[in-house]
Amino acid sequence: MSPAEQRVVRFFQGNREQTLIESALSLAEKVGTSDATVIRAVKSLGFSGMEEMRRSLADEMRSNPSPFNRLERTLDDVGDDLISALDTTIDIHQKALERLRRDITPENFEDAVQYIIAAKRVYIFGIGPSSAMANYFSIQLKRFGIEATSVTQTGILLADQLLHLRQGDLMMIFAYGRIYPELATILDQSAKRGVISLLFSDTLGTKLRDQVDLTLSVQRGRTDMLSMHTTTLGLIEALLVGVAKSQPEKAMASLKALNKLRTNLVGKRMDLPVSTNI
Repeated sequence: MSPAEQRVVRFFQGNREQTLIESALSLAEKVGTSDATVIRAVKSLGFSGMEEMRRSLADEMRSNPSPFNRLERTLDDVGDDLISALDTTIDIHQKALERLRRDITPENFEDAVQYIIAAKRVYIFGIGPSSAMANYFSIQLKRFGIEATSVTQTGILLADQLLHLRQGDLMMIFAYGRIYPELATILDQSAKRGVISLLFSDTLGTKLRDQVDLTLSVQRGRTDMLSMHTTTLGLIEALLVGVAKSQPEKAMASLKALNKLRTNLVGKRMDLPVSTNI
């Protein structure tokens, strides 16, 4: 390994968060070398390229810090100035959204939309904070005329929610960090019942790529800081727009039916916005 490559590796070691989110060119500028040298340093470490190294680094970092440690690091970064909490958080979200744009290819996005509109029924699995994302996604899909159900139970209660999985259904999975029993059961039952599976994750894509049909890489902010969900929500809403764009008549008809039901319930018009320009 050349001296320049050694400098790059030392930078990786001391700046893991930047290594995760920045391009080879950006890292090269910080080290004072070329992007080609950065790529050579990555390959000298035994990785095929930047993405493989980032996945490995993210796995390592995600497996180490506890929620306490992540919050402690977040507060350390914020410092004593309260307004810094706003600035720091927005900065993290901006960088994560920029990473999302790079990570989600047009082909993957189109495949995800097609899986949703082609499915007989859509199941959305998420537990803990991800259960709120699953519930929101389910509600919005139903408003667009998609038969959708959130799967948010744990333990033996999960069995009831998986009982009627059938071939032709789609299982969308929000999972991060580790493969826990509920996730393993979801994957197993989806495979056995011929259910298409779509994984949203920051670190499990490599481990589960042979067990799911499609993985969408979604970072939850900085891996050593408090987990944040702006990118997940952003991707969900992009998919919702994609679904509506793909079948606008169905989406608008469903929203009109919802408006009519609301009017019947309250005795006056309670319109959701319905655009002819979806």
